[in-house]
Amino acid sequence: MRLIQIHVPNDDLPAVRGALSEGDVDHVLVDEAGPDEGVLAQIPVPSGAVDAVLETLYDAGLDESTYTVVTDADRTTVSNVDELTERYVEGPRGSAAISHPEIRERASDLKPETATYIAFAALSAIVAVGGLLLNSAIVIVGAMVIAPFAGSTLSASVGAVISDREMVVDSFTSQAVGLVIALGGAVLMGVTLQRTGFVPASLVVSRIDQVAAFATPNLLTLIIAVAAGFAGALALATDLPVSIAGVAVAAAIVPAAATAGISIVWGQPLMLAGAVVLLLMNIVFINLAAYIGLVSLGYRSSILGSLRENVSVSARTGAYALILVVFLVLVVVTVAATSQHIAFERAVNEDVESVIGSDQYASLELISVETGYSDGNLFGRAESVTVTVSRSSSDAEYEALAERLRTRITEDTGRPVTVSVRFVDYQQSTPTTTAAQPELFTRLVQELRELRAALGRAFGSAAVCPSTGAC
Repeated sequence: MRLIQIHVPNDDLPAVRGALSEGDVDHVLVDEAGPDEGVLAQIPVPSGAVDAVLETLYDAGLDESTYTVVTDADRTTVSNVDELTERYVEGPRGSAAISHPEIRERASDLKPETATYIAFAALSAIVAVGGLLLNSAIVIVGAMVIAPFAGSTLSASVGAVISDREMVVDSFTSQAVGLVIALGGAVLMGVTLQRTGFVPASLVVSRIDQVAAFATPNLLTLIIAVAAGFAGALALATDLPVSIAGVAVAAAIVPAAATAGISIVWGQPLMLAGAVVLLLMNIVFINLAAYIGLVSLGYRSSILGSLRENVSVSARTGAYALILVVFLVLVVVTVAATSQHIAFERAVNEDVESVIGSDQYASLELISVETGYSDGNLFGRAESVTVTVSRSSSDAEYEALAERLRTRITEDTGRPVTVSVRFVDYQQSTPTTTAAQPELFTRLVQELRELRAALGRAFGSAAVCPSTGAC
């Protein structure tokens, strides 16, 4: 609930009182002791009814510049609160979600001013590049914390469910600008580090674990993007803090943008393609998941329905239609590019597991399989697969393992691949004697054996435990 406290001059008092009575809005009028003649109206209303009630008062003749304070009401006794909610609150009924005006305000508050937004987008990408090249997950998390993409990403879904077309357009524009700025910041950081010699130009960036983790889309990153979208929608539509969900959104965007920038600087087209597809996949599914999440909470308005009702030939309508078409094309391309890579990655994992699981390689233990982005032979280059296995230092060299893996994967997927096998050697020393068991435990085991032998003799069974064997 909210409490509206508003100054009503004596001249406007009859009209304001009539408007509140006609709307069946409970209120209390308190005489003011200040220099201005009039009363102070105290009006408890549901959270989503504030704007509607104020608009009613303004229509009754009250000046919009009059003294007005709106505060939270922790406890109220209002007889007709359900009727007021049904009449004024636009949005889901009940306590699970908030009204349209409030969710619009919360989404708008998440996005900083344009200059601040651009600065933080560039800084988050710069920090992320440093974290990726340092192979430091902590630094990457720091980049996620300062990233400003939560508001610009989630507001598109909010605008869609409350039929605010301007919010949708502003969100998509902000997302595009933010991604361009982040990519530019990542490229600038990479070029600076490379040209100044702090990072060697010959560095194989694809071998860095943190870089490789954000260089290709996969099912796990898809799940992360969907979960981030749902978490953002839930936080926006309830009283939960949005900052935590904002970090989850940034986790799906910032490292991928930084990886794309690193790929450009180090001239890795395949890695660039994988990072861009991962970035677009995350953005698309965060937006879709947030929209579905808000709809599931009861926000049923549709921007498509609003467009059908208010369709007209104008430059603004054309801009809306163009943005919608671009988004749909982006969805189709992203889903297709992601699906074919996930299918390729799944086939590679199955082939590697099949080969390593054979008796010939029984002494090897599979540690990881890293698959470079599968571009569908778009660049005419072989796909890359890196397999890491562990072995004892006394094992054979397994010189033909990479060739056997390459042959199996090529036959199964129909694509040329380059397979690299990385061995992790270890030494193992086993004890020559068994560990001494506690005396109490040894005595207990012996007594149990004797008890079983006695039961066997009593019931005529020959199954008696030998003194040196296990029962």
